[in-house]
Amino acid sequence: MSSDRDYCRSKASRADLSDTRPLVESRRAARLPERIAQHRSPQLALKVAPLDRAKFRDPQRTATGALRASVHLRSLDTLWFNTGTLCNIECRNCYIESSPSNDRLAYLKAAEVERFLDEIASGGWPTREIGFTGGEPFVNPEIVPMLSAALERGFEVLVLTNAMRPVMRPEIREGLLAVRDKYADRLTLRVSLDHHTRANHERERGADSWASTLRGLHWFVEHGFRMCVAGRTCWSESEEAMRAGYQQLFDREKIAIDAFDPHALVLFPEMDERIDVPEITVDCWGLLNKSPDDVMCASSRMVVRRQGAAEPVVLSCTLIAYDPQFELGPTLAAADREVRLNHPHCAKFCVLGGASCSV
Repeated sequence: MSSDRDYCRSKASRADLSDTRPLVESRRAARLPERIAQHRSPQLALKVAPLDRAKFRDPQRTATGALRASVHLRSLDTLWFNTGTLCNIECRNCYIESSPSNDRLAYLKAAEVERFLDEIASGGWPTREIGFTGGEPFVNPEIVPMLSAALERGFEVLVLTNAMRPVMRPEIREGLLAVRDKYADRLTLRVSLDHHTRANHERERGADSWASTLRGLHWFVEHGFRMCVAGRTCWSESEEAMRAGYQQLFDREKIAIDAFDPHALVLFPEMDERIDVPEITVDCWGLLNKSPDDVMCASSRMVVRRQGAAEPVVLSCTLIAYDPQFELGPTLAAADREVRLNHPHCAKFCVLGGASCSV
C-alpha cells in the first residue's frame, strides 16, 4: 500500500469523479410550492475506485499511522449561513444532498442570522463577507430579510443560487430589486451552471433545467445585479477548454462575464465521499507547497439549524453538514478552534482541489 507521503507527491488530479449516490430517501413534507419542485436528474453509473474503509476513521491519525493535518481559524473572513437543504431540484451529485424532500437542515430564521451578525460585532471578528447557501436559498421564505440584515451592516454578501423558479416568484423579484436599489455594489449572486452545454448541465441537474437557469441569468443581467457563475470540473476537459466554452456561451447569450477570470467563473472540483482520495498528513503541507492558512476552514465557518434542534450551530465549513465531528458549537466563539482534516472532502476539494466557496 502506498503511504500518504507518496499520495502527496502524486498531487492527485481532478479526475471525473461524478457521484452516483442513490436518490435521497423521502423525508418530511418539503413545504415547497408544487410548481417549483419539478426537476430530478437521472442517476448515471460510473466505475471508480471506492474509498478505502480504513481511511478517515481516526481524527488524529491516518490509516498509515501518520499524524493527520489540522487547521486553525486564522481569521473569520467569511461566515456562511445554510438557509436549509430544501431545493427545487435534485442534482445527480449534490454534496449536501439537497432536494425537494431533504429538510435535514431546517430553514434558518432572519432573527437567527441577526444573532450571529450581532456576535460578529460584539466579538470584534474581522468578517468581510456573509455567504448564503442551501439547498436553494431563495426557497427560504425569509431570505430577503436575511440579505438586508447582512447588507445594512456593511458586509459583502454572496448568494449561491440555481437562478430557477424560486428566484422568479414575484415576491422574491420585488425583494431583490429593493435590495439592489440600496446595496447593488455589495451583493453578488453566484449562479450554478454546471457546463457550457445544455446536455451536460442537464445531465447533472435534470431535464429543462438549462432553459430555466438561463432565464434567471438574463433576469439578473437585465436588472443590473452583480453576478458570477460556478461550474464543475468533472467533464474530462482541460480548464482552458472549459473556460473557452463558457466564454462562447456568455458571448452568445450577451452575458457580460469574463470566463477567464477565476473569480467570475469559478470551476469546482467534483466531490463524492465514497470515492478513494488521499488522506492529508502534516507532511503534506511542505510536499504540496501549501499552507494550512489557504484551506477554507482557516477563514470561514457555516451556521446551520438541524431539523428539530432548538438553536443553530456552527460548522467548520460549507461542505460537511452531517458529520458531528465538524460541529463546533452554538456560537462563533465556541467555533474558534482547530479542525482535523478527517473527511474526504477536506482532501478532494480543499487541499488537492485548491477550491474555496468564498469569492
